[in-house]
This record gives sequence, C-alpha cells and structure tokens, in this order.
Amino acid sequence: MSETFQFGMIGLGTMGRNLALNIADHGYSVLGLARSEEKAHHFASYAEGRALSGIADNKLFIAKLEKPRVVMTLVPAGDAVDEVIAELSQYMEPGDFFIEGGNSHYRDTERRAAELAKKGLGFIGIGVSGGEKGARVGPSMMAGGTLENYQRVQPILEAIAAKYDGDPCVALLGKGGAGHYVKMVHNGIEYGLMQLIAEAYDLLHRGSGFSNQAISDLFQTWTDGPFGGFLTQITADVLKVKDESGQDLVDLVLDRAKQKGTGKWTSQDALDLGIPIPTIDAAVSARQMSGLKDERVRAQQSIGRDVRGSVGSSDDARQVEEALHLAFLITYAQGISLLKAASIEHGMEIDLEGSARVWRAGCIIRAKLLEPIRDALNQSGGVDNLLVAPTFQSVVFSGHAELAGLVVKGANLGIPTPCLSASLAYLEGYRTGRLPANLIQAQRDYFGAHTYERTDKAGSFHTEWGPN
Repeated sequence: MSETFQFGMIGLGTMGRNLALNIADHGYSVLGLARSEEKAHHFASYAEGRALSGIADNKLFIAKLEKPRVVMTLVPAGDAVDEVIAELSQYMEPGDFFIEGGNSHYRDTERRAAELAKKGLGFIGIGVSGGEKGARVGPSMMAGGTLENYQRVQPILEAIAAKYDGDPCVALLGKGGAGHYVKMVHNGIEYGLMQLIAEAYDLLHRGSGFSNQAISDLFQTWTDGPFGGFLTQITADVLKVKDESGQDLVDLVLDRAKQKGTGKWTSQDALDLGIPIPTIDAAVSARQMSGLKDERVRAQQSIGRDVRGSVGSSDDARQVEEALHLAFLITYAQGISLLKAASIEHGMEIDLEGSARVWRAGCIIRAKLLEPIRDALNQSGGVDNLLVAPTFQSVVFSGHAELAGLVVKGANLGIPTPCLSASLAYLEGYRTGRLPANLIQAQRDYFGAHTYERTDKAGSFHTEWGPN
C-alpha cells in the first residue's frame, strides 16, 4: 500500500465505518486504523471502488496520511480518546490536527485542545448526530473550536452533512468545547422528547384503549404536522412491527431503558448554571425509574393500582396531539435557554440560531418545529425564552388546557407522566410573576439567618421570626 490518504478514521465500528464510507463517497480518500490486520482487511473490504483502505499499524497509519494530516476519532468517550491521542500524536507534526467526533464531555474537549496546542497540533470537537444511518447518508454535525481549524475540514464536513433545502447541517457553533456542549444539550432534548412520546403512548394505550396500530397511525399523521419529525416517524414505525409469532413486537420489549450519560450531563450542567430544565431532568429520572424493574414488579404486587381506562375517541387523540405540540416546544425552549446561559458562563459564544439550523435535518431531534424556532432566534434582539416569542404564543395558549388535562388524566388513572407534568410546571412557573419563593426565603432566614430581599426597599434584611 504505497498511496497516501486525505483523511484518517479511528474507530471503525458502525458509526465510524459509515462515516468513512460517506466521506469516501464524496471523493475523499480515507484510511482507517484498526486494532488487527483482520479488522483492517474487513474495513478495506467495504471499498468497492472507493478510495478507502485499512491498516493496523499506528506509525504507518500516520505516515500514509497527506500533510497536514487530518485524523478523526470515533471511539467511546473518556480514557479511550486520550489513549488514542497520546499514541498517535507522537508520530504527528505541527500543523496536523485531530477531530474528536464521539460523545465526549465538553470539558474534556477543551482540555485536549489546550494540551495539543502546546505541541502545535490542532483539535476540534464535533458532535455527530443521526445514528448509524445518518452517518452513512448525512449526519448533523456540531463543531466547536477555532475558525482556522474548522475551515481546514469545512469542505469535507459540508459535503457529507445532511442537507435542509440544500443547506448543510454542519456549522462552527462556538469556541472551545461548544460543539460537544451543543451535542450534549441536543441529547438532553432527545431524552425529553422520547419520554414525552412514551407517556403519550401510555396514555393512549392503557388510558384510552387505543391499539398499537391505531397509535402508529396517529403518530404517522402527526409526523406531517407542525411538531412532527424523526422521533414521531420512528414511533409510528416501531408500533406496527410484528414479532414472528404475530404479536406486536413493542409489547415484548423489556421496559428498562438504558442511557449513556449525556442526558445526565445536561442536567448536571444546568444545575451548576442555575437554569431550570425540568422536562429533561424528569426524562433522566424516568430512565432511572425504568431501571428498577424488579422493585417495580414487587411494588405493584403490594401497593399497585389498577389502570381503568376508557374507550378511546378522536377527542383523546386531539388532546394528546395538542399537548405534545406544546410539551415539545417547552423541551426545546429549555435546551435553548441552557445553551444561552452556557454561552455566557463558559465563554463559548454559542450560535443559538446556528444550533437550531443544524438540527433541522440529519439529527435525532430534527422536527418541523425547528424552522420556526430558528426564525424566532434569528429575530432582532432575540427573546428571553422561546415561549414568549410571538410565533409560539398561539401554541402556548391553545395547548395549555390540553396539556393540563392530560396530566390530570394521568394522575386520575394512575399513569405516570413525569415529563408532561414537568413541562406543565415549567410553563406555569415561567409565566407566573410572583412565585411562593418569598416564603422559602423567609424560612431560610428563620433557621439560618440567610437574609432576604424586600419588594418595597433595596438591601438585605434579617428578621427574628420565632417567638422571643
């Protein structure tokens, strides 16, 4: 193998392989680094006329890349990324640089960029969304780092990215770890939307007696509506698949959801920044609750409650549709508010409109809502929160009663609605000018002399609240 290659790929699992094939399809030569000769040959077998090959020697891998070298890692987040960088950087030269495309924590991305800069090596973090199919035909990609580094690979990234009306769904969204931060928040929103859909399914299925096929038909219809997108479409697809026995396959899937941690990271950073994202928080907790399968089964036997739903009607379907529309908007609004705060606190200068723009196609949370969200964020002066944007006020007013009614219905039937309830609470809290936090401040001053502020005069005050 004497030829050189324009792009190096490390991590040849399904995502890495598909992304490499996507890059090769667009006329770039790609060399993959495998752990063994056998795996290198296997990767090379996908070439089929493309300029694509594999190798199992680290030093030779770097030597076969055109200078300045571009190496992309798609390995599990954490120590594996650092190990790959440490091993390969010893063979690289100033001007070469890494692209980290896994689900790395944004602080790790910033640390790696700083460490490699000392060696004259460039580094950018890119959040890649779309799953294995997206990687193959066009993912959404969220980049962070310097403009100089981004521009070096911009033509490749724009060529392989998903397109929305011809606009590539990839962009430099800010400084430092901004790309991975935006991807982290994307995943948090994803958690929220998926749990909202699951709760809607539960209310329709157990609460209103709709069959899986009937619910599939509803989600198919909603996919073409104002909030529809990838997640509503795959829900429609999932609900109509049969097992080989003829049963609905979804009914045979164990109700224990796993997670890789990015939703938790979103909640943790929001807590650190003091930004409320209760729908996303509730979605993380709901997955944790699902993990208590054995305990839940025992608890049902001792303190369980029978769900006695009614016969479903078109009114039930309409209520869920309008409630989901509003709850989806609230979830996006929470994510955008976190990006806005992080942009300031972390000095990332995150492009909010750009984030919504690259989410419009290719990624998991792509939906029709994102185009009006992008428009709202692009308005002169912006808005405090998407919920108060003129574009969405009609959604807030028309969907509120349906969302509230759905939460009440779930409570009456014994069907948990953690994300629907959290979305409703967020809306009500955000649009309430005076919350009962005045009592909390008085309590804190009572037991800890923490002081409080007043509405009628400036300053901090302390009162001896108890009996003398």
